[in-house]
Amino acid sequence: MTRQKVPPLKEVFILTQLEELAEKLGIAVRYENVIVEESSGTGGLCRIKGKYVLIIHSHATSQEKIQVMTAALKMFDLGDIYVKPVIRELLEGSVE
Repeated sequence: MTRQKVPPLKEVFILTQLEELAEKLGIAVRYENVIVEESSGTGGLCRIKGKYVLIIHSHATSQEKIQVMTAALKMFDLGDIYVKPVIRELLEGSVE
């Protein structure tokens, strides 16, 4: 997975937009204090009782949170959902 660099000033905006997109897709986003010894990363998408849940380590950096969210969200069909152009570019991997 290629790491995409996002300017720090945009991180809060991007995280908010990604969280809103997840909500539109019916994905619950949870920030949890993940025990490092029991996990190999900073989070990921799972299904709990038939519903998608995106669990992200609460101590992850903003860049790591963005990477976890984009990796999860790009697995879904976004064709019928309005996504701001900068977020769509991020999900398609063209933001450096």
